[in-house]
Amino acid sequence: MFTGLIEGICEIRLVRQSTGGMWLTVDLGELADESKIGDSIAVSGVCLTVTGLNGRDASFDVTSETLTKSNLGQLTTGAKVNIERAMKATGRFAGHFVAGHVDGVATVKEIERRGQFADMKFAANPELLGQMALKGSVAVDGISLTIADMDESGFAVALIPETLKRTTLGTAKVGDAVNIETDMIVKTIKRQLEEILPKDEKLTVEKLKAMGF
Repeated sequence: MFTGLIEGICEIRLVRQSTGGMWLTVDLGELADESKIGDSIAVSGVCLTVTGLNGRDASFDVTSETLTKSNLGQLTTGAKVNIERAMKATGRFAGHFVAGHVDGVATVKEIERRGQFADMKFAANPELLGQMALKGSVAVDGISLTIADMDESGFAVALIPETLKRTTLGTAKVGDAVNIETDMIVKTIKRQLEEILPKDEKLTVEKLKAMGF
């Protein structure tokens, strides 16, 4: 379990493609001091297992399913990624529930700087948007954010200076692919409602209002 609060921006040391997957090595910096083989670490929002440690460098095996659902297959040596270690049972929960199971990829559509702040818009497919709610939570490359606006083609978030400074969104460009994990509570409610509704009826905002939501 993760919180979406990024602990550091780290550099990719090695990317090695293989049949059925990929091997990834990341320089964890000081975060390596408390890491061990078998630990779960979110790499730009994707939950991966540490399979090797060599000093500050941690190695991960990435399956073909993960490569299909995320942007990890586009990584190259020297690229920067957001890193968050799995939350300790005794830790303080400060973000939102993030599983590290990416639902899909969105694309940076527009960036509007407002001094040290920024509004960022993302283009996303209907399946992803159907799992989101205005003012609800979303993890973008593992970063816990609030959906400030959305329409039929995408969604937008408002970014504070701290987020821009401490995550890769501070250097994001229009056209960049980002990993998206929608809120697990919204997904669970949506699935349950779809089970209740007749199979030939699509779940819509209007339908939810009619049901009293």
